[in-house]
Amino acid sequence: MADVKICGLTDPTNVRAALDGGARFIGFMFFAKSPRNVTLDQAAALAAPARSRADIVAVTVGASDDALAAIQAALKPDYIQAHGAETPARVAAMRRFAPRGVIKAFGIATAEDLAATAQFQDADYLLLDAKAPAGADRPGGNGAAFDWTILQGRRLARPWMLSGGLTPQNVSEAIQLSGAALVDVSSGVEARPGVKDPERIAAFLAAAGARPAR
Repeated sequence: MADVKICGLTDPTNVRAALDGGARFIGFMFFAKSPRNVTLDQAAALAAPARSRADIVAVTVGASDDALAAIQAALKPDYIQAHGAETPARVAAMRRFAPRGVIKAFGIATAEDLAATAQFQDADYLLLDAKAPAGADRPGGNGAAFDWTILQGRRLARPWMLSGGLTPQNVSEAIQLSGAALVDVSSGVEARPGVKDPERIAAFLAAAGARPAR
């Protein structure tokens, strides 16, 4: 059983499916190269039903202070997700833009890649995603997985969530093999790139053991 983040939401039906299925986090993407990219106004409207029901995450890639301030003003996210090449100092500085802090994403391919996470003591969560394939124009959301067994028995510097290649069909196994208490999904619950399927969202939440809203 794990808590779930449904990321890259773009329409009200799927926000409702995430909330009704018991998602702990919902994420909105602010990155022009992503098929899940939304405007500030779109994100604010989509997030409105989630207030007090789930934590709202603004997913960014190398965002400037001006961009983060605009996100803070429009969306009022609980967390900022840093999915670029942000340094530990940058992550610490970003915490002022969201009351609950920063989720720092890492591309993982081997156990050695986990060493970099130790430097990020100011991150509130670590997000462990599969390393982007060669030639990819996005750092995440590529539907790839890494070897989950490299996480067995490991203690990381901060709380962490598992991402990358998760689907309703494999998330239970991923939780068992990795020991993840939190899982993150985006492309694994989509009907096509950028378009999520409410039935797949519900199936993923059920398979992860999320508790549906009452």
